[in-house]
Amino acid sequence: MNKSAIDTGILLETGTNELEILEFYIIETLENGKEAKNYFGINVAKVMQVIETPNLEPPESAPHPSFMGTIPLRDLILPVLDLSVWLELNMPKTERDIVIVTEFSKSVTGFLVSGVTEIHRVGWGEVIPPTSVISQSTDAIVGLVDKGDHFIQLLDLETILTQIEPEMDEEMTISETQYKVLVADDSQTIRTMLKQNLTEANLKPIITNNGQEALNKIMALKEQAESEGKDITEFVDIVLSDIEMPLMDGFSLTKNIKEDSVLQKLPVILYSSIITKELRHKGESVGANLQISKPDLHRIPEEALKLIEG
Repeated sequence: MNKSAIDTGILLETGTNELEILEFYIIETLENGKEAKNYFGINVAKVMQVIETPNLEPPESAPHPSFMGTIPLRDLILPVLDLSVWLELNMPKTERDIVIVTEFSKSVTGFLVSGVTEIHRVGWGEVIPPTSVISQSTDAIVGLVDKGDHFIQLLDLETILTQIEPEMDEEMTISETQYKVLVADDSQTIRTMLKQNLTEANLKPIITNNGQEALNKIMALKEQAESEGKDITEFVDIVLSDIEMPLMDGFSLTKNIKEDSVLQKLPVILYSSIITKELRHKGESVGANLQISKPDLHRIPEEALKLIEG
């Protein structure tokens, strides 16, 4: 499966709150000796291609237990991670295993899995936020899609790479005024990082877990402002949102804000690990003021200040 085959039809209409996911599975050997399939999904736009297993043997000096080594692909040398190790699944290795080669966050990485099934188009409204009903050992599971006979667990690969390769400390911009930043992100790791960065920059984060929660919050703030005869900027100065989220994505959130006569003055920054030319066009079409790739999240305080004060 190559990139051109995967690309077909992924450019969905902006504001439809939809995405396409590649479903794959990891076989797990249970304690009783039986095998079970665990189904996962990732955004098709992050997938370069799917290749056969390179049958790597993890080096003794591996920087992380899931690191299997590197392989050449075209003009690249990319690391391969055993996703079952990271997810703590006892996956039996076979000659039929595959590597999903992904490109996002300015990096190309291979993830070893048991196999792929098919591509699904789903609405973010169909994605069930993870709950305590389905126990997970990782916050990389950002949502569930019910396919009737099984659940597809949506993986946030950025969370995995962030925890394996933590970002280096960056010089921080400090704001003289404590502006209020409404944040929408479904990843606990990214929320924690943004909360810390914004707070250190003397900005006040208002944290929400997805686009729908963010829209509910900003509508409540708008109602409070109107009831008290105040301007909306006394309650929130800027909106910062991930693009891919359960219930409502960042594009739909931005569209709702920019179509509201009171809220449209608020700057909106969208970010994703895959800010392609097509996605950038989508963000512009719904009125986003700025779009940033996730590796550049350290720029958020500085860019937010420019938009608020500029």
